[in-house]
Amino acid sequence: MSRTARIELDGKSYEYPVVEGTEHELAIDISKLRAETGYITLDDGYGNTGSCKSAVTYIDGDKGILRYRGIPIEELAEKSTFIEAAYLVIFGHLPTIEERDRFATILMDNAMIDESMKKHFDAFSQSETHPMAITSAMVNLISGYEPDGGNIRTNEDMEAAAAKLMSKVRTIAAAAYKASIGEPIVYPRYDLRYAENFLHMMFTKPYLPYEPTPAVSKALNLFLLLHADHEQNCSTSTVRMVASSQANLFASCSAGVNALSGPRHGGANAAVIEMLEQIRDSDMDVKEYVRRVKDKEDGIKLMGFGHRVYRNFDPRSKILRAAAEDMFKELDVTDPLLDIAQELADTALSDDYFVERKLYPNVDFYSGMILRAMGIPINMFTVMFAIGRMPGWIANWKEIHDDEKNRIYRPRQIYVGPTDQHWIPREER
Repeated sequence: MSRTARIELDGKSYEYPVVEGTEHELAIDISKLRAETGYITLDDGYGNTGSCKSAVTYIDGDKGILRYRGIPIEELAEKSTFIEAAYLVIFGHLPTIEERDRFATILMDNAMIDESMKKHFDAFSQSETHPMAITSAMVNLISGYEPDGGNIRTNEDMEAAAAKLMSKVRTIAAAAYKASIGEPIVYPRYDLRYAENFLHMMFTKPYLPYEPTPAVSKALNLFLLLHADHEQNCSTSTVRMVASSQANLFASCSAGVNALSGPRHGGANAAVIEMLEQIRDSDMDVKEYVRRVKDKEDGIKLMGFGHRVYRNFDPRSKILRAAAEDMFKELDVTDPLLDIAQELADTALSDDYFVERKLYPNVDFYSGMILRAMGIPINMFTVMFAIGRMPGWIANWKEIHDDEKNRIYRPRQIYVGPTDQHWIPREER
């Protein structure tokens, strides 16, 4: 027997179906509410609103569960690469050997950007433009170099477009960094894998090649894999919103880059480093900093702890912590910020105040340390996030594109402005 929810309004009763997901998530389908009652629901920030049905990612924040297409993130982190996980996220299944090789070939063939696009990077050179703004502009520009604007009609078109965007965003990101510091763009190498190629393009200098160590490559691969998708967050919902207008893949994902650039979304790991720098520069003892956090003193915040979604622990943080420890050991890193971070994590994890409030180190805490140890500057942190999140944006764009019943997104509002005013001549204002 199907379940329904009853709403009583103005002396009348209305029933709406209860929808259950494959993981037994429950929702009330109110899609006919306004038509039948004249009412809408008000939910600031959409915290209680399901904007879509999606088969990409499942999260259970209370249990610390994250799964891509049903596969636990722990298994993917142990057994997969970023590219294999990206294929899973976008196309719904782990690739066969043939599919993996074909996708890898398309990625490799599209690593270069059109030579004429380099002129745009030249315009940004040493202009103090943030690399995230450059990345957004150049991702959007890709569609201008597509013969039909990136129109996708077949599965083969989708595979080619997805690989092209994933490959070029990596090249664009590295070039954005080079442009921001006034260095020449480094071309990709066809003998390197995805993560290693990015590091090569980021850090190779004239007459000084860069070869990443195995631990650095592994840590970056894990960083990208763990950020590949995360359900209907701000940037992913933005991509779906734009895609619902039938905007092409590149324009829609460029909007995702812009949404991610905000400090409340993509800036969390940068905030961790800024907090550690504040502790270092003030010569403050870590225990004293923690005490001031608990006393809620103005300007003293614990960044990189707790999570809006995960109530007990962030499964990604455990994976990244292990990768970080391996990388620091291999690199023999000596960085006061990393020492402060480790002491801060240990102190918070053993303090009842933080334990009771479930304020544990999250993925941003460890990702910030990993990126810093790699030598990636803080203004590139959100760009790195964008590279990792690209498969999730592509997958959500694909769901909109493949849904023949999709309607353009059009949220409602409750108007609270002035009423029935009239135009006043300038001399009387």
